[in-house]
Amino acid sequence: MLRVAVVGSGPSGCYTAQSLVQLHPSVHVDVLDRLPCPYGLVRYGVAPDHEKIKSLQNNLRTVLEHERVRFLGGVRIGADGVPTARLRELYHAVVYCVGAATDRHLGIPGEELPGSFSATQFVSWYSAHPDAVDDDFVRAARSAVVIGVGNVAVDVARMLARGAAELSPTDMPQPALTALAASRVTDVHMVGRRGPSQARFTTKELRELGSLPEADVTVDAQELALDPAYLDPAALPAAQRRNVEVLRSWAQSPPTGSPRRIHVRFFLRPVELLSEAGRVGAVRFERTLPDGRGGVTGTGQYEDIEAQLVLRSVGYRGIPLEGLPFDAQNGTVPHLAGRVLRGGVVAPGEYVAGWIKRGPTGVIGTNRPCAKETVTSLLEDADRLVREERPGDPLAALRADGIKPVEWSGWCAIEQAEAALGASLGRAVVKLPDWGSLMSAARGQGS
Repeated sequence: MLRVAVVGSGPSGCYTAQSLVQLHPSVHVDVLDRLPCPYGLVRYGVAPDHEKIKSLQNNLRTVLEHERVRFLGGVRIGADGVPTARLRELYHAVVYCVGAATDRHLGIPGEELPGSFSATQFVSWYSAHPDAVDDDFVRAARSAVVIGVGNVAVDVARMLARGAAELSPTDMPQPALTALAASRVTDVHMVGRRGPSQARFTTKELRELGSLPEADVTVDAQELALDPAYLDPAALPAAQRRNVEVLRSWAQSPPTGSPRRIHVRFFLRPVELLSEAGRVGAVRFERTLPDGRGGVTGTGQYEDIEAQLVLRSVGYRGIPLEGLPFDAQNGTVPHLAGRVLRGGVVAPGEYVAGWIKRGPTGVIGTNRPCAKETVTSLLEDADRLVREERPGDPLAALRADGIKPVEWSGWCAIEQAEAALGASLGRAVVKLPDWGSLMSAARGQGS
């Protein structure tokens, strides 16, 4: 029997477990997560109104309910939990699928002013992540600036522009729904430092902005025309060409007078967050132009955009996990086809998959081939790994160490509690928003 620990129950962790049980007849996999809930960013990163993407949880659920896969939630790994060395004592192999847990900063003056947040913080709040803090994101805001033009930026702009009637059917936690329903934000500015042909959002996500019943989308045709590729979209790859076509149609359409407006802006680089009454009041941008090499250059011309709420959405970044090597420049763990490298040498029995392996790139499905590559490496090593003596059941050893994991029955109890909460509020399923309520629900089943 080959015993493997997979650290992280998001898509990369679940796809790793799936490949293992498909390709090895006698492997047993424990999927460990520091949260009592599985599915990672599918639960805590996909926007609440994206029901089709969120339904991917059903596929991941099938993996975690496999007879040779076991979910162990509420288990911290590293400095404040189970040491990585201890995992290697308990399992023949450990695959780390811990993602990219922090966000990139802008590195400009005023970034730490009250009212300035990462998009990650905002997403965690409206997704009921138990680590999230209610920072009154929208309470005093009339105008919001979202810095970035990727899918996460589109998500947060859309959530700010949706009405209460559209958000109520989702599983959004009640405090976030109440706050967004009372929001006075009328203008949302989504700003990119480069042009429309280089934006990172997908056309499907972009089009959703134009279908919001209570918001107009405005685009400045003069900004679009600064992009040479905009003038000759036929030369663009299909995905970028479709984006340009959508933006062109919005630039040519007059506003309808909706109560909210989403302004999609390009060729503006943030240089400073300006203070007003001790909190952010505006963002100062420098106009940029293409430099002919895929980047932009500043023009020395500036524009201030009013904002009482600023959300930066400029990418994720991996963070070190105590006991594992770390490449600080790339925010990843050094590896060779998924095998962890320590000082350039393969570390026996240690592997990585997902964003901590390749960086925060690709879509959810990209994790499947990434996981398979790592599993292929692990199984090539399997004959050597199984010769290492290990205790019979790692769960018994973890319990002896004082660890009390939330098992699958505990997660099912959380699901039942969230369904009951939704029913009591006259809504569908409503997420439990904090550690106390999650653990209380999980332990209520004796897990």
